[in-house]
Amino acid sequence: MCGRYFFDDKTALEVEDELELDSGLLSVSSGDVTPAMSPAVITAGRGSDGASLKVSDMFWGVTGNDKKLVINARAESALEKPMFSDSVERRRLVIPASGFYEWDKDKNKVTFYKKDKSPIYLAGLYKLSDNKDSFVILTTAANESMIRVHDRMPLIIEKNAVKDWIFDTDAAKEMLHMKMPLLESHQEYEQMKLF
Repeated sequence: MCGRYFFDDKTALEVEDELELDSGLLSVSSGDVTPAMSPAVITAGRGSDGASLKVSDMFWGVTGNDKKLVINARAESALEKPMFSDSVERRRLVIPASGFYEWDKDKNKVTFYKKDKSPIYLAGLYKLSDNKDSFVILTTAANESMIRVHDRMPLIIEKNAVKDWIFDTDAAKEMLHMKMPLLESHQEYEQMKLF
């Protein structure tokens, strides 16, 4: 689940404005993003107020014990998993997106986005993996806007809660179980079934 998302220049400008980031930092990440790429993510910075945000390029995927690339973590159990528990406590980030893709059981590609097409902030965790900062996207049970396509969806943080997710561990632990917003979807075509 959540193996591809997209990010455009319009969203980059909106994110920079909404989160009061320096302009131009996010536009270099526009386009489709897939695992093993290093897109822009938003993490804790070192500002004078102690709660500033910074943009970093980070590798999508951490290497598991079986040497396979892990790109997602279940929000419901991340705190109990040795691979992610320390990151839940200390290393949270958000991944800005215009929307994301999912494929249904018939391999039809479906695009999900907010009704007003505003930025989506995907919740993530990061850690050092293979000598580089690497992240995973947290997923949760799909809500009614997505369940027909997949039983999981990304954990989405509202823009007014981004700083709480990144800086407030207690608030972040509560967000692991919050209800997800309803999303719009679009499917360009449907695969033909051959009999």
